[in-house]
Amino acid sequence: MKKTPLGLKLVAFLVLVFFSGVKSQENDATVMLALKKSLNPPQEMGWLDPDPCKWNHVGCSVDKRVTRIQIGHHNLEGTLPQELSKLTALEHLELQWNKISGPLPSLNGLSSLQVLIISNNQFSSIPVDFFSGMTSLISVNIDNNPFASWGIPESLKNASVLQDFSANSANITGKIPEFLGADEFPGLVSLHLALNNLEGELPSSFSGSLIESLWLNGQNLSGGIDVLQNMTFLREVWLNDNGFSGPLPDFSGLKSLEVLSVRDNSFTGSVPTSLVNQESLKVVNLTNNLFQGPVPKFKDSVSMDLIKDTNSFCLPVPGDCDPRVNTLLLIAKSMNYPRKFAENWKGNDPCADWFGITCNNGNITIVNFQNMGLSGIISPEFASLKSLQRLVLADNNLTGSIPEELTTLAGLVELDISNNQIYGKLPSFRNNVILKTSGNPDIGKDKANSTSQGTTSPGTSGSPGSGSGGDISAQATHTKSKSWIQIIVFSVIGGILVLCLIVIAAFYLYRSKQKRFTQVQSPNAMVIHPRHSGSDNDNVKVTVAGSSVTVGAVGETHTVSISETSDLSMAEGGNMVISIQVLRTVTNNFSEDNILGRGGFGTVYKGELHDGTKIAVKRMEGGVITGKGLNEFKSEIAVLTKVRHRHLVALLGYCLDGNEKLLVYEYMPQGTLSSHLFNWAEEGLKPLEWTNRLTIALDVARGVEYLHSLAHQSFIHRDLKPSNILLGDDMRAKVADFGLV
Repeated sequence: MKKTPLGLKLVAFLVLVFFSGVKSQENDATVMLALKKSLNPPQEMGWLDPDPCKWNHVGCSVDKRVTRIQIGHHNLEGTLPQELSKLTALEHLELQWNKISGPLPSLNGLSSLQVLIISNNQFSSIPVDFFSGMTSLISVNIDNNPFASWGIPESLKNASVLQDFSANSANITGKIPEFLGADEFPGLVSLHLALNNLEGELPSSFSGSLIESLWLNGQNLSGGIDVLQNMTFLREVWLNDNGFSGPLPDFSGLKSLEVLSVRDNSFTGSVPTSLVNQESLKVVNLTNNLFQGPVPKFKDSVSMDLIKDTNSFCLPVPGDCDPRVNTLLLIAKSMNYPRKFAENWKGNDPCADWFGITCNNGNITIVNFQNMGLSGIISPEFASLKSLQRLVLADNNLTGSIPEELTTLAGLVELDISNNQIYGKLPSFRNNVILKTSGNPDIGKDKANSTSQGTTSPGTSGSPGSGSGGDISAQATHTKSKSWIQIIVFSVIGGILVLCLIVIAAFYLYRSKQKRFTQVQSPNAMVIHPRHSGSDNDNVKVTVAGSSVTVGAVGETHTVSISETSDLSMAEGGNMVISIQVLRTVTNNFSEDNILGRGGFGTVYKGELHDGTKIAVKRMEGGVITGKGLNEFKSEIAVLTKVRHRHLVALLGYCLDGNEKLLVYEYMPQGTLSSHLFNWAEEGLKPLEWTNRLTIALDVARGVEYLHSLAHQSFIHRDLKPSNILLGDDMRAKVADFGLV
């Protein structure tokens, strides 16, 4: 067989490469034409030439492959074509701040894609394999899209070089995946998942990660946050508006920490000195928790959100607690600061009706913590209560051994530790001490030799030690009968607990669904990228602080390059500029049938956007703002933008068109409070129950508190009345008509 000369092989290879390149160019051109057809861009965008490499905001390589599509802030509508995944040389895809809708197409296989920005659009869903094959991804921003509920898919693990992942207000459900830790993403620096529906605890895989910015606020997360103490690169942490509990961890290793927001949770225990003494700290938000001990005293340079009487501190101002309080808090620490104690131990005098504490002449004589669901160990600090006579810790889940220090209590007459998980040798108490130890199968055994650790045998006492009194031997004679009684009691209690868990699960499922439907789409933070570039040097970044976490002006940061400042008019203060044509369309040309109400500033119309989102459009009367020019009105809008709270009606956008000045707010389907109070019969409504009235009153109080004292700029609401309080489908209240007064 005759061999083909090497030269012919080389020529054939070059011809193959050439035609392959030509074919790829043709494919890219076809895909770009499909994109143009689906988005129908205006002529001024410059997408007129048959060659997409000559289009504005499109970049190509030397061999005519499309590498960049940067068309943010162009008010584009339509959908994305499925063929988009064929742009295999694409490196930057930036579509932010448009009105593109429909499902996201799978971008499976875009192995060259580095920057993906599709935030602030109307995408309806995201496919499971969306991130498959994206091995070069560095930065992802998919904030503020009304996706159908989805979980972060495992396909994201393909992007192992990821540095920045932002998915605020993206309707993410489930738990935070363990794979977001340092093993899979060693270079991840920024993780923003705020205002979603995530639940569960923080992943243990976060330990040791390089994350600097962590936003997880406004969700259903719970448990402790001890993992943070091993995230030593953290600069800002936003955990507010969740269900976290337990004590704060040690912050001594977080040398770069500048912002910590943990307000509106259920944290207990003392604020650690490692946080108070943190040199780098600039902002700390602690309001609405169950913190105990002394009020922390931070440096004057730290902006602190700590409203009086919203925690369980011993005093309203910084100062030392009573020694008895300090002792009881040390005892609570050994039990992981139980929430029940934090909720019921108020003030600086434990003899003033503190839960589980009985005193005589200011001395603590009885501590009764029976059946409180306690875990942890028995603290040796009990020995500091020198007047203690009875210590009852029965029917909990305490472990460890009985501290030897308790034998020094001269007045102790009874110690009841029955039905726990206590093990080890009994200390030698005085003969007159009544010691109750039944239900601890490992009493008298070393932990290492314990075979039944973690299981309770009701009615079984351990080996009595010297000085244990007659109680143990007396209990032994009734073991059999007590065993049957306890089995029956535990069975009944178990059934009740199962029923309670079902009720609680149903309640949280209902709350989760309500939250999804009532959540304002305006995010805690919005990153607005420029029209023409995705590079860090050219970006325009506007962060609008969230609902109840801002103190002073600290929550607001602006990073604007000189070359791009003109683009900010497209998203003044983070809100959308909406054309008068759109507002005329959605309100049926401001039809009388669409009127929701009239007020001192104008008429409010109901509208519905093309994606089904309902809005309320306030059309300002011409005489209301006479003398205010365009700049003054836009400045007013910029101020209102910074007022974000779950109990304030959110400003979503605005329109300036000649004499027309319109504000676009979120729509509140249940209307005004006045309708439910005064006109409920005429409008076919049910009268408000007292529980609804109380909830509404608290909602209004929280909203007004934020307006008057917590917002970036204080507002005094001079017209607070039932007609300016609006209700959502869940009958939760939001305050309206502030700011423009």
